[in-house]
Amino acid sequence: MPPSDGLLSLDELRALVDNGQIDTVLVAATDMQGRLQGKRCAAPYFLDVVAPHAAEACSYLLAVDVDMNTVDGYEMSSWDSGYGDFVLKPDFTTLRLVPWLEGTALVLCDLQWEDGTDVVASPRQILRKQLERLAHTGLEAYVGTELEFIVFKDSYETAWQKAYRGLEPANQYNVDYSMIGTGRIEHLLRRIRNGMTGAGMYVESAKGECNLGQHEIGFRYDDALTTCDNHSIYKTGAKEIAAQEGMSLTFMAKFDEREGNSCHIHMSLRSTGGDPVLAGEQPYGFSPLMEHFLAGQLACLRDFSLFFAPNVNSYKRYAPGSFAPTAAAWGPDNRTCALRVVGHDLALRVENRVPGGDVNPYLAVAAMIASGLHGIERELALEPPVMGNAYASDQPHMPTTLGEAAQCLEESKVAVAAFGEDVIAHYLNGARIELAAYDSVVTDWERFRGFERL
Repeated sequence: MPPSDGLLSLDELRALVDNGQIDTVLVAATDMQGRLQGKRCAAPYFLDVVAPHAAEACSYLLAVDVDMNTVDGYEMSSWDSGYGDFVLKPDFTTLRLVPWLEGTALVLCDLQWEDGTDVVASPRQILRKQLERLAHTGLEAYVGTELEFIVFKDSYETAWQKAYRGLEPANQYNVDYSMIGTGRIEHLLRRIRNGMTGAGMYVESAKGECNLGQHEIGFRYDDALTTCDNHSIYKTGAKEIAAQEGMSLTFMAKFDEREGNSCHIHMSLRSTGGDPVLAGEQPYGFSPLMEHFLAGQLACLRDFSLFFAPNVNSYKRYAPGSFAPTAAAWGPDNRTCALRVVGHDLALRVENRVPGGDVNPYLAVAAMIASGLHGIERELALEPPVMGNAYASDQPHMPTTLGEAAQCLEESKVAVAAFGEDVIAHYLNGARIELAAYDSVVTDWERFRGFERL
């Protein structure tokens, strides 16, 4: 029988293969856009070859745009370098069942070169490096991500054919916290919840959100790497389950002029021995470490906004009164701030409200850790909180475009010190590619305004 928690050891996988329950193993890594990419391996081949050694994939997986077009400007992979392979090295702690796909298991991989060195631009390796830095200070990070999505009754194929116009949302009105609203599509929400539970995740709840057909499924926090792994698997699985139901859902940051899809990221710290370190006797129940950690988050918000909001569309989500932040401010339980502090004592944590549903979780969490370390190492003083409407405050404004965010990252000495010049150059090139693609497109908005009247 499969294990009750969905996670597998190699011996358990081998037994399931031998009795015919598993015939396919997905070997996957996360790309720059936060998507799972990889191979579907026959299970015996996985056990005989991939498990004891590794698999290979073209290095262009970290050097393409969203449409998988090969683009210029990447040092690690290009026509000049011949687009060689890198190695998909399975991390067997991630081996699990995929209940929504028949006879299938999945393992996530770290990316390495043939000589065993890390591919430094790989999102999972970027996060690992920041976790190692954090561990050297005697700390570890625990993270929860809150992904919103919009559900449509149209299939993905129909949505494509309709050019994503005139889609029918799963709900016709605001269903925030509505039991009737979630009940309308409980068949889909339940399948997603149970599917993720069967894949080894701890599901907390599902709730409606503000936009038409918008919902959120929440998961229990875990160590930072596990949460990011689960986030990527969940995002892929939710789309696959929706497709099986003849429906579609999107995590894009801003689908229409109504509320966008957020991905609030909650982070707390503990000692490597498991003791909480953020609560204390300072104002608001903070420890001195919490003050420095939060001050670092605040100081680096603009620098790292590209890692929180990686696409042109990301910046259309930020608007006053939208529950998406515009000011680089913090406040206790204040949803108008970019950084909202919630919880008490053991549960005290920082909620970063900047990321949208299109975020790459590994990059965003790595940026939060790097920011916190910047504050801790320099013992930065924490400025007073914003207690009222941060949209109307005089706090520094978050970047309003991808171009501005890229400039902030390019000018950041903290970013280079934390991530290295190679990583920063890689993701700045990705932003330039995205901007160039966007600038070359003539939109419907332009045609409607200019076809006859200009």
